[in-house]
Amino acid sequence: MPVLRGRGEEERALRRLLDGAETGAGGALLLVGAAGMGKTALLDNAAAHALPRFRVLRVSGVESESRLPYAGLHGLLRPVASSAASLPRAQAGALLAALESGTGAGGLALPAAVLALLSAVAADQPVLACVDDVHLLDSASRGVLAFAARRLSSEPVALLFAARDGDLDTVPARRPCRDRHDVPVREVCRELNDVPVRDACWELAGVPVRELAGLDAAAVRELAGDLAPGEVAEDLLAALDQVACGNPLALAELIDSLTPDQLAGLAAPPAAPPRDGRLWREHASRLAALPEAARRLTLLVAADPGLDAEMLIRAAAPASALTAVEPAERAGILRCTGDRYDFRDPAVRAVAYHGAPLVRRREAHRLLARLLSEPSPGYGARRLRLAWHRAYALDGPAAELADELAAAALTTRPPGGHPEPYLALERAGELTEPGNPAKAERLAAAARHAWVAGRPQVARSLLAGLRSPTAAPDELRGHVELLHGSLELLGGETGSAREELLSAAAWLLESHRMLGVRALVRAADASYRAGDNRAFIAIARQAAALRRPDETMAAQLMFEYLAGMASTFSGSHQEAAGPLRRVVELAGSVRDPAVLVWACVASMLLGEDDTAHRLSARAVEAARLRGAASALPQLLEYTIYPEIWMGRYASVAATAAQGLRLAQAAGQLNTAAQHLAWLAITAAVGGDQETCRMRADAAIDLAEAHGLGIAGAIGNWALSYLDLAAGRPADAANRLRGERRISNHVVIRVMSTPHLIEACARTGDRERAGSALRVFERWVGSTRSPGLRALVARCRALLAEPGEAEGLFQEALDLHGQAAYEFEAARTRLLYGSALRRDRRPGAARTHLHAALETFERHGARLWTEQARAELRASGEPVRPAPVVTTGQLTAQQLQIARMVAEGATNKEVAEQLFLSRRTVEHHLRNIFSRLGIRSRVELVRLMS
Repeated sequence: MPVLRGRGEEERALRRLLDGAETGAGGALLLVGAAGMGKTALLDNAAAHALPRFRVLRVSGVESESRLPYAGLHGLLRPVASSAASLPRAQAGALLAALESGTGAGGLALPAAVLALLSAVAADQPVLACVDDVHLLDSASRGVLAFAARRLSSEPVALLFAARDGDLDTVPARRPCRDRHDVPVREVCRELNDVPVRDACWELAGVPVRELAGLDAAAVRELAGDLAPGEVAEDLLAALDQVACGNPLALAELIDSLTPDQLAGLAAPPAAPPRDGRLWREHASRLAALPEAARRLTLLVAADPGLDAEMLIRAAAPASALTAVEPAERAGILRCTGDRYDFRDPAVRAVAYHGAPLVRRREAHRLLARLLSEPSPGYGARRLRLAWHRAYALDGPAAELADELAAAALTTRPPGGHPEPYLALERAGELTEPGNPAKAERLAAAARHAWVAGRPQVARSLLAGLRSPTAAPDELRGHVELLHGSLELLGGETGSAREELLSAAAWLLESHRMLGVRALVRAADASYRAGDNRAFIAIARQAAALRRPDETMAAQLMFEYLAGMASTFSGSHQEAAGPLRRVVELAGSVRDPAVLVWACVASMLLGEDDTAHRLSARAVEAARLRGAASALPQLLEYTIYPEIWMGRYASVAATAAQGLRLAQAAGQLNTAAQHLAWLAITAAVGGDQETCRMRADAAIDLAEAHGLGIAGAIGNWALSYLDLAAGRPADAANRLRGERRISNHVVIRVMSTPHLIEACARTGDRERAGSALRVFERWVGSTRSPGLRALVARCRALLAEPGEAEGLFQEALDLHGQAAYEFEAARTRLLYGSALRRDRRPGAARTHLHAALETFERHGARLWTEQARAELRASGEPVRPAPVVTTGQLTAQQLQIARMVAEGATNKEVAEQLFLSRRTVEHHLRNIFSRLGIRSRVELVRLMS
């Protein structure tokens, strides 16, 4: 049976259809999707699943037969035509006339005969009839089969149609329905009312429609694993999917076309489907069938995605653009959205452009340049597009065009506009003469913009040509080293990243002071990620010696950050407080998200979680506004730290999941490792032991391969947290005591200290717990955080003598009340209640245990819930098992969505946070309701709380 990736919903729909037909309750389904989306594969899958229980009939529409009446019916029914003898004479005559001579008697005779024939064949064995490319079937056959399809509810017959998106006006993408699955076409047409609908729509009215969307990221990854002999890097796969847009055939052909240099990241990934592929030929033949005027306008739309209808009309003069472009709309190639035309299938754009002769492309660019140069409101915003079209039309001397394009790219910042600056700068570099220093400068700037835009493969391929000794002048060497070191910092080995960044700093500190300081901080960040405190302190000392009195605000912030962090790593927390506080004060005058993130770290070390959270959110928003896609995965890391302290684990899970996807797409494996480790922490909190171990092991493996002390430390902390939650304090203590990565990484060591003290206290290792508490107290004493002081009080209570513990627990709860540490307050109540029960005070214990239980249930913390219930039972109170959502009922992603919805998030908000489509979220919610046996959000909220 064919293995299909990402088509679980569709496969289940086909199984339901077949199961119904096998029991005598048949039906029909129309699959609609772009070329290569997997319609035929689904028909193959249905046929393979049906055999040998079903009699399978198949036909595929062929364009050359689309004008032969009943040719499609002949292809489908010829194998069973002999059964027509059992039909009434009038029906048998009408059917044989249609099949043998292509003539129809009119009226009900022929459609009724087809339905009766299928029923007669199915009397011995259920029937599956598959009609592929129904849009190419002759209209007469299509009408007759649709008649039968609407009358199969009491027959052992399943009828499957497949049509290409845009070739039938039944395509769900054109209707305003919120849910596009299994909607009868009759209802679609009623909703469209004032939109012209072709006859095909009415022929298939009443047949349920299912649209095949592009594969999601997980399915793309699985499909790539099936197709590629070796592993395809995540950033390369993301770049390929930007071209394929989830189309399975497009992805398969792109992977098959990759060169060794592209696989190694030394050459840019392909920007279009391969010319010798089936998808290219399919799209090229559809474009070739258009009239000349429509092809000309389609090329203009392909050459400039920003083209609006008004400019298209001027380009088409003296003809009417709307009339000339209509054939492309009818063919399903273009669609109008608002005041712009766009391609229904994004892959067609590349074929329309790159498949046109060079002279036609230059003519199109020259025409667009002329239209853009006409004075009108907003002319300045069109400067980059104008320069782009002139450069590709070669409308002037190459040097002049290169200068114009580079100047426009470096001064114009159209968010999401066309062309992206890195493409313009790369083109400007191509037009610049070899030997001209501007050539290397433009290619280096293109690499930087590509990296900022989240195109690491392009950035690496451009840098590969600039890193040879003769490719770039000395004054550019520091810029190239800084960019390459930054790429290595996020996706390579931290040791080599540090050395490259230090080299870049040496080149840049005199000529480009701000970039040199930034290179120093990034080199220190490489040491931080590796857990190499000595290297960090050495870089901080080097920076202190280089500091000047006239530094900019941003440079001052970074120097203070290095000084404060170095003191923290040296254990001088009181000494660190001054520089760290100045970092936070300076943040108000800084807008650069890459600099703001250091202020977030400083706030966290000062125990000011709300400030840290606010600064991280500001940095993320600034990066989004700048279009700095490459910065987002790392910025999201720093959003997580304060959320962990505050116990906002649902938010941590959403942020880390988003960061992981963005990091994988950008080739930032080091950042991905850290997000994986944070996801392991959230799985430990939720009690999902298998997922926690899987994520932690993956993070630790990446950490070991790339020299990432921090990711390994968080992964091991997650495993120890899981041990503690599962009631295995000895295992947790052993892991935390013996883990070198945690002890080497100061920040994670401090964050995990309360768990170490609890585990050691519960296993009787009071000496080690006391030693850890003294270090923790020194840091907390340098902060003003009541939440952190509550944790210190709780740790003291765990180590206190029996008569002293109660006062310390109460102090901890009072301090929790001043902070937003709800989850940690529940953990304190659990420990306090347990101590009171052991002290034979069950009544007082139950008050705290019930409060802890309520919080754990609301957070979906299954293992902590079980501990609280066990303590309540031990206190003498019978506890009725409450429904708790477990991973036995829900997958990890379903559990995450259920928690977010229970907390009040809308489907749109869930989709945005998890980078899913709203339709996918709706699908997950239906499955969640089904698995939990509930029917509404109200019931879900009640169950989760």
